[in-house]
Amino acid sequence: MEVKTKIKFAKFAYRILFGTLVKFYTHHTPIWIMKMFPQLIWQKQVEEKILYITFDDGPCPEVTDYVLELLNQYAAKATFFCVGSNVIKYPELYNTVLQNGHGVGNHTQQHTNGFLSKNKNYYDDITTAANSINSKLFRPPYGKIKTSQINYLKKYYNIVMWDFLTADFDPDLDIEICKKKMEKHIKPGSIIVFHDSIKANHNLRILLPYLLHKYHHLSYQFHSL
Repeated sequence: MEVKTKIKFAKFAYRILFGTLVKFYTHHTPIWIMKMFPQLIWQKQVEEKILYITFDDGPCPEVTDYVLELLNQYAAKATFFCVGSNVIKYPELYNTVLQNGHGVGNHTQQHTNGFLSKNKNYYDDITTAANSINSKLFRPPYGKIKTSQINYLKKYYNIVMWDFLTADFDPDLDIEICKKKMEKHIKPGSIIVFHDSIKANHNLRILLPYLLHKYHHLSYQFHSL
């Protein structure tokens, strides 16, 4: 297969995996996608038993509070990819995240879809969020980001994706299948996505305690990025 054809196929596959329909998600990011987009951070190379739990879309009252309390019980550090407008609404909660020693990242000002945005508008939205979120980490909402946006933003940010998506946002999520996928695919260095949002709250309160309890007893540590 010619290089140009491979690139076109990779872009097409990326749009399917992170497409406009929620049901297109896959829990575990395929290795070949990671290799096709090495500019993005999918997982960390570590020699110890370390996991990187991340949370998107907050801060959100009650949900983020719950997450912080639970993480504290396991002496776990995580990374919160925050939406700028939520940081402005709930500055005290955002400061609590920082005071608890967790990392933060930019998740745009308005949870903006990179696929549907003009590049300048997308960059402006990220810059606005940066006024409230002091971080060199960026995660595109929905995982949707154009190649042109990657090439521009990588000059200023470490663009963080994931190798395991819990899909806690899905009201029809099969919890038991998700747990089995966790056990199969999560490994040292995995970057795992949860959401500290109202939409994800029900599934989050089942899956996050499960993951923390299971991997704590397997002697894993939980670090921020």
